Amino acid sequence: MIILDYQDRRPIYEQVVEKFQALILSGALLPDSQLPSVRRLALDLSINPNTIQRAYAQLEQEGLIYPVKGRGNFVSPNLDAADRKREMFFAELRDLIKKGRTYGISREQFLKTADDYYKEEAI
Repeated sequence: MIILDYQDRRPIYEQVVEKFQALILSGALLPDSQLPSVRRLALDLSINPNTIQRAYAQLEQEGLIYPVKGRGNFVSPNLDAADRKREMFFAELRDLIKKGRTYGISREQFLKTADDYYKEEAI
């Protein structure tokens, strides 16, 4: 389900958050489906349970998951969370485009590069 990159400079919990965000927003994890327990996932990934707890707390804060006392964590059925993440993405993209303009990057350069990167990911 989740594969961590130990060469990545980002903290492990950020990688866990990113992987779950991708699984939830892509629809691979369905609404109201249960996530692995903190202990189970920590054991599977060979990392500290506190790291998983921190990642789950961030996902809950973002509205992507919700806890049920004594039962675990579940994917939020609230589609607003996915919409908010997409809005955040487009807000970041808008900022990057503004930054690119200040660096003299033309619309054509941007679109060609974006298209190349998008195709790269599809392979």
